[in-house]
Amino acid sequence: MEACRQIGIAEQTLYRWRKEYGGMKVDQARRMKDLERENARLKKLVADLALDKAILQEASKLIF
Repeated sequence: MEACRQIGIAEQTLYRWRKEYGGMKVDQARRMKDLERENARLKKLVADLALDKAILQEASKLIF
């Protein structure tokens, strides 16, 4: 498509975006992106805390 070439994206990207965001208004799409970023941040935080917990559990086994 000409529009894809003009903005420098693949047609496949356009179709994926349409499928993901097609029925949304701009503010809804922005909110969804914000929530996806927040979700990724929270997942990383949970993973870090789980690792900290595992380290502390191993350390407590050595002490007791």
